[in-house]
Amino acid sequence: MTAIPLGLVPLTFASAIVRYRLRDVEVIVKRGLAYTAFLAASVALYFAMLKLTGFLVGNDGDQHNWIIALLATMVVVLLAQPVKDAVQNALDRVFYRDRYDYRRALVAFARDLNSDLDVVRLSQRLVARIVETLVVDRMALMLSDERSGDFTSIGDYGFAERVPRLSRTSSLMPRLDAGYTVALDDPSAAARFVAEEVEFWRDAGTYYFVPCVFEGRAIAVLALGRKESDEPFNSEDLALLTAVAGQVATAIENGRLYRELRLKAEELGRMREFNENILESLDDGLVVFDVDERIVRWNRALEGFYGLSQDAAIGRTLAEVFDVPFIDALRAARHEHPYGATLYRVPLTSRQQDRSKLLVNATEVPLQNPAGDASVVVGHILLLEDITDRVRLEEQLQISEKMASIGLLAAGVAHEVNTPLTGISSFTQMLLDGADPNDPRTVLLEKIERQTFRAAKIVNGLLNLSRPGTSSNERIEVDLNAVVTDVFSLLEHQFEVGRIKVRRELASAPVRVLGIEHQLQQVFLNLFLNARDAMPRGGWLSVATRVDGDRVVAEIADTGSGIPAEQLVRIYDPFFTTKAIGRGTGLGLSITYGIVREHDGTINCDSAVGQGTRFTLALPLAAAAVRSATR
Repeated sequence: MTAIPLGLVPLTFASAIVRYRLRDVEVIVKRGLAYTAFLAASVALYFAMLKLTGFLVGNDGDQHNWIIALLATMVVVLLAQPVKDAVQNALDRVFYRDRYDYRRALVAFARDLNSDLDVVRLSQRLVARIVETLVVDRMALMLSDERSGDFTSIGDYGFAERVPRLSRTSSLMPRLDAGYTVALDDPSAAARFVAEEVEFWRDAGTYYFVPCVFEGRAIAVLALGRKESDEPFNSEDLALLTAVAGQVATAIENGRLYRELRLKAEELGRMREFNENILESLDDGLVVFDVDERIVRWNRALEGFYGLSQDAAIGRTLAEVFDVPFIDALRAARHEHPYGATLYRVPLTSRQQDRSKLLVNATEVPLQNPAGDASVVVGHILLLEDITDRVRLEEQLQISEKMASIGLLAAGVAHEVNTPLTGISSFTQMLLDGADPNDPRTVLLEKIERQTFRAAKIVNGLLNLSRPGTSSNERIEVDLNAVVTDVFSLLEHQFEVGRIKVRRELASAPVRVLGIEHQLQQVFLNLFLNARDAMPRGGWLSVATRVDGDRVVAEIADTGSGIPAEQLVRIYDPFFTTKAIGRGTGLGLSITYGIVREHDGTINCDSAVGQGTRFTLALPLAAAAVRSATR
């Protein structure tokens, strides 16, 4: 009876192998067959070579048998590895049948994972390929969350419900971070890990965890169930999964880096677009140029008021784009103030078709390198503020304020001047009463009377100088040619004394405007007197009138000394004069400007020092003249 239980010992041993190590039985068998077949093939190859050599050399080769045996041994050793691989592949193909090509394809697929940078698409492809190769009932690729570190599924197969989360604090993690595969169907698993956690994953149908380790830390985990035949994975299957997991870890990290790079690139793109919007939203012009003064940035505002497009400006130097005086002023300011300077009211010629003159405030600051080292300048930023319209409005406001002051002054002057004018007019009328019409002195008295009335109208007109458009005088149609002729008759003697020659180019037909005659006479009188004062040694005074569309244009030009460019913008300011003290009051052009504006006209002045001055007046053509012109 004691001998009978001894027979159970080998049965118990065999049962343990079948139950707990069944996963490697097929591997052991396959490798045993492989080594047996390899050994047989090597022996057969050795004796075949001996026979072949004996057949070729005949009986004479008997004394050299040891040499032949040595050569045959060397040949067998050299061919051992190829023969072994061939035998192994042949047995694998017989053993795995249809899955042999899948296993080889899985290894090739793992090598190609790095070409796919989309982690989600990579996970779906990987799960499908492993399920197809190993024929497992369920699988999930679980990725570590960057914040919490827990693992969640990004691709799975065969799970009826949502794949459970694998916590970073799980008892499995130390083993997985060390790069070891965790097999929960191993009896030692219950002793190595928390029993409740092992039962939890077994109930979920997950028995294997293969870590994807990168730089000593698991960044993903392959969670698998068993094969559909309910067989456990053998060591060869786990080795295959471990090799694939290493490639997966690299591919996932590449995908993460690519995603971070793409997010950074998108963020940089948004920041660049935001900065572009800021620069393009500026009302002031912006120019960025390098140390060689080559333009690298040109915003839309500068393109609008300067008249040069962005494409035409970028890549060119400042000297090719701006005026030479402007560039010289910038360089001088940069030399005196290397850390930034501002130039106020700098003249600049635009690139518009009319080549209009601009006034700008220019601020230049150095562009430093990203490290913030103030000693290293990589370029400069130039801000241009167009103040042309603002300066014009300020000048008009100053003129309006000065004209209002003149109006207050004129109210007092008019009262004092009208008293002597009344006496002169009365005495002139008494002399004309009963005077002989043929007497030459009668003609002079009539001229005195007319000029007295005209002087009274001018004095009364001073009261309306500060209130344009409120004149009580009624406007009538006035022939501008007749006004010019009358004014010339008054100054004829002065022109002769001053050796001033007059050239008249008046329109052949009357040019009629709607206005107040004595005010228009005042305009031309002021302009003619200014021309006389500008030619103390004599010269030419040219007057021309013409009709241009619905406006009458009058040009008064002289060959006098001219007006400096810096004073040209102030000639209409009250009390501003270029004449010597005691020679002028500075009110003539100011009054002229007010009268012309009151008649809805414009007045422009072109002058150059030593070349003379030209005033151009444009007044609306009277309605009757417009009608006759259209007929």
